[in-house]
Amino acid sequence: MLLLRHGETEWSRTGRHTGTTDVPLTERGEEQARAAAPVVASYEPSLVVASPLERARRTADLAGLRVDRTDDDLREWDYGEVEGITTKDWQRRDPGWSVWERGAPGGESADEVGARADRVLARVTEGLEGEHPTVALVAHGHLLRVLAARWLGLDAAAGALLRLDPATLSLLGYEHDRRVVLVWNAPVST
Repeated sequence: MLLLRHGETEWSRTGRHTGTTDVPLTERGEEQARAAAPVVASYEPSLVVASPLERARRTADLAGLRVDRTDDDLREWDYGEVEGITTKDWQRRDPGWSVWERGAPGGESADEVGARADRVLARVTEGLEGEHPTVALVAHGHLLRVLAARWLGLDAAAGALLRLDPATLSLLGYEHDRRVVLVWNAPVST
């Protein structure tokens, strides 16, 4: 399973929580997405599923991926009151706060995002049957971190341990029938 995080947005560049607000890619974000095209093409995905948010769909398009369907469960974490605010700024109001541990006030908890990730995994793992199939998922940083944690059988909050930068590629797969991370946070451009 190939994971592609969307390219840079102004909010991702400045560390602002970007969940439901559909911030467009920056010029650099578009360049990053185009740079992913040769690597993505080498995997020849048989199924491409994207978040319905424009920044993910635009990344897929620029990376040369034909999106077979969008999946609302691939949308980014609903940050509620923290939307558009950096962690550091929110911690001025709530010292020690982490979205991973306390969830987003007025938004989702890690477990709620984990439930969405579980539903995505249940739907797309059918596409992993066969000799060398690849499903490509194009989505968002925190959501993909949770999805990887759930792939490994970990609690959703374990995604906190998996940094994921904009426009990076990751690969989830198997080793001896055990779910593993094959590649994580691999840059496609400088």
